[in-house]
Amino acid sequence: MPIRYIDESKDLKGKKVCIRVDFNIPQDDKGNITEDTRIVGAVPTIKYALDQGAKVILASHLGRPKGEKKSKYTMAPATRRLSELLGKKVKQAPDCFGPEVDAMIASMKPGEAIMLENVRFYPGEEKNDAEFARKLANGCEVYVNDAFAVSHRAHASVEAITKHIPVIAAGFLMRNEMTFFDKAMRNPVRPLVAILGGAKVSGKLEVLETLLNRVDKVVIGGGMAFTFLKAMGYSVGKSLVEDELILTAKKIMDKAKKRGVMFYLPVDCIVANAFEATATNFITTVQEIPEGWMALDIGPASATLFAETLRDAKTVIWNGPMGVFEMDAFARGTFAVAEAVGSAFATTIIGGGDTDSAVRKAGVDTKVSYISTGGGAFLELLEGKILPGVKALEIKTRK
Repeated sequence: MPIRYIDESKDLKGKKVCIRVDFNIPQDDKGNITEDTRIVGAVPTIKYALDQGAKVILASHLGRPKGEKKSKYTMAPATRRLSELLGKKVKQAPDCFGPEVDAMIASMKPGEAIMLENVRFYPGEEKNDAEFARKLANGCEVYVNDAFAVSHRAHASVEAITKHIPVIAAGFLMRNEMTFFDKAMRNPVRPLVAILGGAKVSGKLEVLETLLNRVDKVVIGGGMAFTFLKAMGYSVGKSLVEDELILTAKKIMDKAKKRGVMFYLPVDCIVANAFEATATNFITTVQEIPEGWMALDIGPASATLFAETLRDAKTVIWNGPMGVFEMDAFARGTFAVAEAVGSAFATTIIGGGDTDSAVRKAGVDTKVSYISTGGGAFLELLEGKILPGVKALEIKTRK
């Protein structure tokens, strides 16, 4: 079903427009923003609404305050950064609703913006509470969801709020997410290659099951690879293995073979005698991992093999690092794959916070086609699920 986007909505001038953004950004112990990608990503939608003369009311969450008002989770730092990016003052509201917020909204002029306080300061947000959603709506005439990263959650500011505002639309960031997903999964240029990494198979089972019906090649790295390697009969030392999923891993590999999907696993790895940055480590084949040692990264031969799988690729999806890249000694495999993805003559789509971070650390973020802002939302789309936040937009569009 189609989705109405903000630039397809009727005249916004003078209207109160509530925009759900995702400003859940990392900060240091002093409250300083350490990475502002999500704020930057929302600027085009916010700026468009302001330029159209809308009265923009922004809503977001930050961290996990668990339904309590905690100053460390205030939206104020994000509001200050947004003001800098827009080149105009965005006012910080003292709460999500209430007399003071009502007064601020009532005094707004066209082309002005305010940021509501953290919506997760109230338990009604995560409970998708209808009354809390009504209070958030606060007489707004247009609702815009530009927070793809939280659209897999049926929360009040994402789902229930759409029942209290007459005109519903999606923002430009949401459009980018859905457009690139369609390119990758619904109508890909082939060969389509999926690269999956991270620690556990259990977190990617449904993704794998879905991808095997759609992709031409699957590349598996990270800790999750060793459950598959053990399923093949290899001794993997103290490497991370989910023993309860070994039979499942065998079935997945059998399914790939039956469907003609090329299935790639590491051929070598970097093993260490402890899960520590300073641990003794060396390169070995996956067949020769010593007892008592653990694999913490793919090796150079695996990095070369994985890069070769991308040589003829036309579409690439990557989620999950190849090793413990946060430790320099075990980052080479992830960075090598990042370089290969960045150099591929293909539409390349990156999803997941760790993968995003790895791509940026490798310095190839400008070389990939698209970096998704969603971790869990990105995976659920890959699983073939309909996101509640997107579903809410589609339902309203039909009316």
